[in-house]
Amino acid sequence: MNLDFLYGLVNLSFWGYVLVTVILVQITMMAVTLYLHRDAAHRAVDLHPVLRHFFRFWIWATSGMITGEWVAVHRKHHAFSDVDGDPHSPVLVGLKKILLEGAEVYRVSARDPEIIAKYGRGTPEDWLERNVYRKHRNLGIVLLVLTDLVVFGVPGIIILSVQLVSMPMLAAGVINGLGHAIGYRNFECDNAARNLVPWGLLTGGEELHNNHHAFPSSARFSMRSGEFDIGWLWLQAFSALGLAKVRKVAPRARPDVPRAVVDLDTVRTVITGRMDVIRNYTKSVTLPVLKAEVARSAGTLSLRVKRLLVRHPVMLDEAARARLQQLLAENAALRTVTEFRDRLAVLWSGRIGNNERLTAHLIDWIREAEASRIERLQEFARALRGYRLVSVGMASSG
Repeated sequence: MNLDFLYGLVNLSFWGYVLVTVILVQITMMAVTLYLHRDAAHRAVDLHPVLRHFFRFWIWATSGMITGEWVAVHRKHHAFSDVDGDPHSPVLVGLKKILLEGAEVYRVSARDPEIIAKYGRGTPEDWLERNVYRKHRNLGIVLLVLTDLVVFGVPGIIILSVQLVSMPMLAAGVINGLGHAIGYRNFECDNAARNLVPWGLLTGGEELHNNHHAFPSSARFSMRSGEFDIGWLWLQAFSALGLAKVRKVAPRARPDVPRAVVDLDTVRTVITGRMDVIRNYTKSVTLPVLKAEVARSAGTLSLRVKRLLVRHPVMLDEAARARLQQLLAENAALRTVTEFRDRLAVLWSGRIGNNERLTAHLIDWIREAEASRIERLQEFARALRGYRLVSVGMASSG
């Protein structure tokens, strides 16, 4: 008996079906990271209308998801990252719940009209959105089921299953869950976001979650040597074909020749490049001073207190804050470098009202740091005079 009809319109080898499945999942993740995330939510890129329509259709067909809902939930996540109001924080509801029920947690916020109205502005409101995607949410999935069965036959059932679980598992579970629970941090932002490795080929670059939270409006997520953002690689390819335009890439702050005069340009550089400034402060001031104090303490101080000194204050719980206060009360050098760090952060806190006061604050900070008796702090203050904003390399994929 001829059973070829069980394999649909194509009859592939085992590895052929594997390859097709991998490609389809990659398309899904590209739709998420390039269209929903970098284009629709953060306006970091402009995709060609052809790509936008294709990715919007693909998201609807593989998940029943509406652009405006995804964007609104994600923007609210940035507005309340890991604090009350965050729609899907493992810090608040537990890692297990986000990993296993991330899609359900997302849907709760996605169905809230107030969230959509406040955070979903600027998303598609055309005829297709109103009369097809929003009105017939499940029609896309029905079409996907029929297409997979017709094209792939019985093996299409497995392909379909992988397609349907890839976004809830990778985006809602891995990124929203593990991305705020495990991994490494390049930047001490005011949330628990972390970078995951080596998930890059599965999650479209979204695994560089700490980098993204540090620079939300950047089209490129990779920030340091060894990091690979496959989404950025695709953007470069689409840009070369005239199908995408990169609007924003985070500038990086780097020390250069010190200025003789600290002015508003210096202030703007420090504020714009604050993530690099604080990271460099930690590496060149806080940690060297800690190591020196540990060596001098004859065993009464340990490097294990590093986390208390480098973590963003908002991310410390009550017990950790109490331990930090005790540590600083007992060590003058660590207290000094921590106080100077916090005073520097006032520049971008919004508590200083105008440009003149901002400039005066930075001038006073540099003068007092240079007058301190801590050599590492003095060196950093002198270097801060020469910080410049530089491009991260628009043509690089890493």
